Amino acid sequence: MSKVKIYVLALCSVVVLTSCDFLERNKPLVNEVGKALVNEIENARQSAEGSHEAAAPVDGGDELLRQASPDGLPEQMLVRTGYVTSYNKTTMLPNWVAWHLTADRTEGPAKRSGVDFQADMDVPAPRAEDSDYYGSGYDRGHMCPAADNKYSERAMEESFLFTNMCPQNGNLNRGDWNEMEQACRRWAKSYGGVYIVCGPILYKGKHKTIGKNKVVVPEAFFKVVLRTGDNPKAIGFIYKNAEGNRPKGDYVNTVDEVERITGIDFFPSLPDDVETKVEATADIADW
Repeated sequence: MSKVKIYVLALCSVVVLTSCDFLERNKPLVNEVGKALVNEIENARQSAEGSHEAAAPVDGGDELLRQASPDGLPEQMLVRTGYVTSYNKTTMLPNWVAWHLTADRTEGPAKRSGVDFQADMDVPAPRAEDSDYYGSGYDRGHMCPAADNKYSERAMEESFLFTNMCPQNGNLNRGDWNEMEQACRRWAKSYGGVYIVCGPILYKGKHKTIGKNKVVVPEAFFKVVLRTGDNPKAIGFIYKNAEGNRPKGDYVNTVDEVERITGIDFFPSLPDDVETKVEATADIADW
Protein backbone atom coordinates (compact mmCIF):
# COMPACT_ATOMS: atom_id res chain seq x y z
CA MET A 1 0.00 0.00 0.00
CA SER A 2 1.56 3.31 -1.07
CA LYS A 3 1.59 6.32 1.19
CA VAL A 4 -0.09 8.32 -1.61
CA LYS A 5 -3.05 5.94 -1.64
CA ILE A 6 -3.41 6.14 2.13
CA TYR A 7 -3.26 9.96 2.00
CA VAL A 8 -5.94 10.09 -0.73
CA LEU A 9 -8.23 7.82 1.26
CA ALA A 10 -7.62 9.83 4.39
CA LEU A 11 -8.39 13.08 2.58
CA CYS A 12 -11.60 11.64 1.20
CA SER A 13 -12.54 10.53 4.67
CA VAL A 14 -11.97 14.00 6.09
CA VAL A 15 -14.02 15.63 3.35
CA VAL A 16 -16.82 13.13 3.75
CA LEU A 17 -16.92 13.22 7.52
CA THR A 18 -16.79 17.02 7.80
CA SER A 19 -19.87 17.48 5.66
CA CYS A 20 -22.91 16.72 7.79
CA ASP A 21 -25.22 17.02 4.80
CA PHE A 22 -23.16 14.60 2.77
CA LEU A 23 -22.85 12.26 5.73
CA GLU A 24 -26.60 12.02 6.21
CA ARG A 25 -27.37 11.44 2.53
CA ASN A 26 -24.56 8.96 1.77
CA LYS A 27 -24.10 6.71 4.78
CA PRO A 28 -23.26 3.59 2.69
CA LEU A 29 -20.50 5.45 0.83
CA VAL A 30 -19.12 6.89 4.09
CA ASN A 31 -18.98 3.43 5.61
CA GLU A 32 -17.16 2.00 2.59
CA VAL A 33 -14.56 4.81 2.57
CA GLY A 34 -13.92 4.27 6.28
CA LYS A 35 -13.55 0.52 5.87
CA ALA A 36 -11.20 0.95 2.93
CA LEU A 37 -8.99 3.32 4.90
CA VAL A 38 -8.78 0.98 7.90
CA ASN A 39 -8.08 -2.06 5.70
CA GLU A 40 -5.36 -0.36 3.70
CA ILE A 41 -3.60 0.95 6.81
CA GLU A 42 -3.72 -2.53 8.40
CA ASN A 43 -2.39 -4.14 5.20
CA ALA A 44 0.45 -1.63 5.09
CA ARG A 45 1.30 -2.34 8.73
CA GLN A 46 1.35 -6.12 8.20
CA SER A 47 3.44 -5.77 5.06
CA ALA A 48 5.99 -3.63 6.89
CA GLU A 49 6.17 -6.11 9.75
CA GLY A 50 6.65 -9.02 7.35
CA SER A 51 9.45 -7.20 5.55
CA HIS A 52 11.17 -6.43 8.83
CA GLU A 53 11.02 -10.05 9.97
CA ALA A 54 12.34 -11.36 6.66
CA ALA A 55 15.25 -8.93 6.82
CA ALA A 56 16.30 -9.94 10.34
CA PRO A 57 20.08 -10.41 10.45
CA VAL A 58 21.61 -13.77 11.32
CA ASP A 59 24.69 -13.48 13.50
CA GLY A 60 26.58 -11.10 11.27
CA GLY A 61 25.19 -12.72 8.13
CA ASP A 62 26.29 -16.28 8.97
CA GLU A 63 23.88 -18.18 6.75
CA LEU A 64 24.96 -21.56 8.13
CA LEU A 65 22.81 -20.66 11.14
CA ARG A 66 19.70 -20.46 8.97
CA GLN A 67 17.94 -23.81 8.61
CA ALA A 68 15.01 -24.52 6.30
CA SER A 69 11.96 -25.52 8.32
CA PRO A 70 9.22 -27.68 6.78
CA ASP A 71 6.49 -25.86 4.87
CA GLY A 72 3.53 -24.99 7.06
CA LEU A 73 5.41 -25.26 10.35
CA PRO A 74 4.59 -22.29 12.63
CA GLU A 75 7.79 -20.29 12.87
CA GLN A 76 8.94 -17.04 14.42
CA MET A 77 12.64 -16.32 13.92
CA LEU A 78 14.46 -14.93 16.94
CA VAL A 79 18.06 -13.76 16.65
CA ARG A 80 19.90 -13.74 19.97
CA THR A 81 23.46 -12.88 20.94
CA GLY A 82 24.59 -16.50 21.09
CA TYR A 83 22.12 -18.36 18.90
CA VAL A 84 19.25 -18.23 16.41
CA THR A 85 15.98 -19.99 17.12
CA SER A 86 12.89 -20.88 15.15
CA TYR A 87 10.00 -20.63 17.64
CA ASN A 88 6.72 -22.51 17.36
CA LYS A 89 3.79 -20.71 19.03
CA THR A 90 1.63 -23.85 18.83
CA THR A 91 3.95 -26.12 20.81
CA MET A 92 5.57 -23.25 22.77
CA LEU A 93 8.91 -24.86 21.96
CA PRO A 94 11.72 -24.02 19.56
CA ASN A 95 11.50 -25.90 16.27
CA TRP A 96 15.28 -25.69 16.24
CA VAL A 97 18.11 -23.68 17.79
CA ALA A 98 21.36 -23.04 15.91
CA TRP A 99 24.67 -21.54 16.98
CA HIS A 100 28.33 -21.33 16.01
CA LEU A 101 30.44 -22.62 18.87
CA THR A 102 34.06 -21.50 18.82
CA ALA A 103 36.78 -22.19 21.36
CA ASP A 104 36.66 -18.67 22.80
CA ARG A 105 32.92 -18.93 23.42
CA THR A 106 33.39 -21.82 25.82
CA GLU A 107 35.28 -19.60 28.25
CA GLY A 108 34.72 -16.18 29.73
CA PRO A 109 33.50 -14.17 32.70
CA ALA A 110 29.77 -14.88 32.43
CA LYS A 111 28.40 -17.22 35.12
CA ARG A 112 25.09 -19.09 35.11
CA SER A 113 24.68 -18.73 38.88
CA GLY A 114 22.14 -16.05 39.68
CA VAL A 115 20.63 -16.04 36.17
CA ASP A 116 16.89 -16.71 36.24
CA PHE A 117 14.84 -18.63 33.71
CA GLN A 118 12.67 -16.13 31.87
CA ALA A 119 9.51 -16.08 29.79
CA ASP A 120 10.33 -14.63 26.36
CA MET A 121 8.25 -11.49 25.94
CA ASP A 122 9.11 -11.33 22.23
CA VAL A 123 6.66 -14.15 21.49
CA PRO A 124 2.86 -14.01 21.76
CA ALA A 125 0.92 -15.24 24.77
CA PRO A 126 0.28 -17.89 25.86
CA ARG A 127 3.97 -18.61 26.27
CA ALA A 128 6.04 -20.98 28.41
CA GLU A 129 6.69 -19.78 31.95
CA ASP A 130 8.69 -21.07 34.89
CA SER A 131 5.52 -22.13 36.68
CA ASP A 132 4.68 -24.56 33.85
CA TYR A 133 7.63 -26.71 34.92
CA TYR A 134 6.83 -26.75 38.66
CA GLY A 135 5.96 -30.30 39.71
CA SER A 136 5.99 -31.48 36.10
CA GLY A 137 8.76 -34.02 36.58
CA TYR A 138 10.74 -32.45 33.71
CA ASP A 139 13.88 -30.32 33.67
CA ARG A 140 14.04 -26.97 31.94
CA GLY A 141 16.32 -28.34 29.25
CA HIS A 142 18.56 -25.87 27.43
CA MET A 143 18.91 -26.39 23.71
CA CYS A 144 21.82 -23.96 23.36
CA PRO A 145 23.56 -24.68 26.69
CA ALA A 146 24.52 -22.01 29.18
CA ALA A 147 28.13 -23.25 29.13
CA ASP A 148 28.37 -22.33 25.42
CA ASN A 149 27.66 -18.69 26.32
CA LYS A 150 30.31 -17.89 28.91
CA TYR A 151 31.86 -15.25 26.67
CA SER A 152 29.02 -12.74 27.17
CA GLU A 153 26.74 -11.87 30.08
CA ARG A 154 23.96 -10.98 27.67
CA ALA A 155 24.39 -14.26 25.77
CA MET A 156 24.28 -16.11 29.08
CA GLU A 157 21.06 -14.37 30.13
CA GLU A 158 19.40 -15.01 26.77
CA SER A 159 20.26 -18.70 26.99
CA PHE A 160 17.78 -18.88 29.90
CA LEU A 161 14.81 -17.70 27.82
CA PHE A 162 12.09 -20.33 27.54
CA THR A 163 12.24 -20.07 23.75
CA ASN A 164 15.57 -21.92 24.20
CA MET A 165 14.05 -24.59 26.48
CA CYS A 166 12.18 -27.86 26.23
CA PRO A 167 10.73 -30.13 28.93
CA GLN A 168 13.46 -32.75 29.24
CA ASN A 169 13.87 -35.91 31.25
CA GLY A 170 16.17 -35.05 34.15
CA ASN A 171 18.36 -38.10 33.75
CA LEU A 172 18.87 -37.30 30.07
CA ASN A 173 19.47 -33.59 30.67
CA ARG A 174 22.12 -34.17 33.32
CA GLY A 175 23.50 -37.37 31.79
CA ASP A 176 23.92 -38.34 28.14
CA TRP A 177 22.68 -34.99 26.76
CA ASN A 178 25.15 -33.15 28.98
CA GLU A 179 27.94 -35.47 27.84
CA MET A 180 27.15 -34.59 24.23
CA GLU A 181 27.28 -30.88 25.06
CA GLN A 182 30.71 -31.39 26.59
CA ALA A 183 31.82 -33.28 23.48
CA CYS A 184 30.73 -30.37 21.29
CA ARG A 185 32.88 -28.01 23.34
CA ARG A 186 35.86 -30.31 22.89
CA TRP A 187 35.23 -30.43 19.14
CA ALA A 188 34.99 -26.63 19.01
CA LYS A 189 38.47 -26.44 20.53
CA SER A 190 39.89 -29.19 18.31
CA TYR A 191 38.53 -27.93 14.99
CA GLY A 192 38.43 -24.19 15.61
CA GLY A 193 34.64 -24.16 15.75
CA VAL A 194 31.53 -26.19 15.00
CA TYR A 195 28.00 -25.37 13.91
CA ILE A 196 25.33 -26.98 16.07
CA VAL A 197 21.59 -27.30 15.53
CA CYS A 198 19.32 -29.07 17.99
CA GLY A 199 15.69 -29.23 18.98
CA PRO A 200 12.70 -31.38 19.85
CA ILE A 201 11.26 -34.29 17.90
CA LEU A 202 7.48 -34.63 17.98
CA TYR A 203 6.10 -37.87 16.61
CA LYS A 204 2.62 -38.13 15.13
CA GLY A 205 -0.25 -38.35 17.56
CA LYS A 206 -1.27 -36.59 20.74
CA HIS A 207 1.52 -35.12 22.85
CA LYS A 208 1.83 -34.79 26.59
CA THR A 209 1.79 -31.22 27.90
CA ILE A 210 2.80 -29.52 31.14
CA GLY A 211 1.56 -26.49 33.06
CA LYS A 212 -1.36 -24.16 32.62
CA ASN A 213 0.06 -23.03 29.29
CA LYS A 214 0.18 -26.63 28.02
CA VAL A 215 3.80 -26.65 26.92
CA VAL A 216 4.33 -29.70 24.71
CA VAL A 217 6.68 -32.45 25.93
CA PRO A 218 8.89 -33.79 23.10
CA GLU A 219 9.18 -37.52 22.52
CA ALA A 220 12.84 -37.14 21.54
CA PHE A 221 15.57 -34.65 20.66
CA PHE A 222 17.95 -34.22 17.73
CA LYS A 223 21.37 -32.64 17.44
CA VAL A 224 23.43 -32.16 14.29
CA VAL A 225 27.01 -30.92 14.26
CA LEU A 226 28.99 -29.56 11.31
CA ARG A 227 32.66 -28.72 11.04
CA THR A 228 33.87 -26.81 8.02
CA GLY A 229 37.36 -26.32 6.57
CA ASP A 230 39.46 -28.50 4.29
CA ASN A 231 37.84 -31.71 5.47
CA PRO A 232 34.21 -30.89 6.33
CA LYS A 233 32.23 -33.43 8.31
CA ALA A 234 28.76 -33.61 9.78
CA ILE A 235 27.11 -35.96 12.22
CA GLY A 236 23.64 -36.34 13.72
CA PHE A 237 22.30 -37.68 17.00
CA ILE A 238 18.83 -38.65 18.21
CA TYR A 239 17.98 -39.07 21.90
CA LYS A 240 14.71 -40.37 23.29
CA ASN A 241 13.32 -38.10 26.00
CA ALA A 242 13.85 -40.78 28.61
CA GLU A 243 16.38 -42.16 31.05
CA GLY A 244 19.45 -43.84 29.67
CA ASN A 245 23.16 -44.25 30.06
CA ARG A 246 24.70 -45.22 26.75
CA PRO A 247 27.81 -44.30 24.74
CA LYS A 248 27.55 -41.49 22.20
CA GLY A 249 27.89 -43.92 19.32
CA ASP A 250 24.50 -45.44 20.16
CA TYR A 251 22.79 -42.16 19.32
CA VAL A 252 24.55 -41.53 16.00
CA ASN A 253 22.55 -40.96 12.81
CA THR A 254 23.43 -39.36 9.50
CA VAL A 255 22.22 -35.81 9.03
CA ASP A 256 20.12 -37.13 6.14
CA GLU A 257 18.32 -39.42 8.57
CA VAL A 258 17.70 -36.59 11.03
CA GLU A 259 16.32 -34.54 8.14
CA ARG A 260 13.99 -37.40 7.21
CA ILE A 261 12.65 -37.58 10.77
CA THR A 262 12.33 -33.84 11.43
CA GLY A 263 11.57 -32.47 7.96
CA ILE A 264 14.22 -29.78 8.49
CA ASP A 265 16.79 -29.08 5.77
CA PHE A 266 20.02 -28.49 7.68
CA PHE A 267 22.74 -26.16 6.39
CA PRO A 268 21.04 -25.42 3.06
CA SER A 269 23.57 -22.66 2.33
CA LEU A 270 26.38 -25.19 1.95
CA PRO A 271 27.47 -25.86 -1.64
CA ASP A 272 25.31 -28.71 -2.92
CA ASP A 273 28.18 -31.12 -3.43
CA VAL A 274 29.51 -30.52 0.11
CA GLU A 275 26.05 -30.80 1.67
CA THR A 276 25.34 -34.06 -0.14
CA LYS A 277 28.65 -35.58 0.90
CA VAL A 278 28.75 -34.62 4.59
CA GLU A 279 25.09 -35.39 5.31
CA ALA A 280 25.08 -38.90 3.85
CA THR A 281 27.50 -40.55 6.27
CA ALA A 282 28.22 -40.41 10.00
CA ASP A 283 31.05 -42.00 11.94
CA ILE A 284 31.77 -41.08 15.56
CA ALA A 285 35.39 -42.15 14.95
CA ASP A 286 35.80 -39.11 12.67
CA TRP A 287 35.28 -36.89 15.70
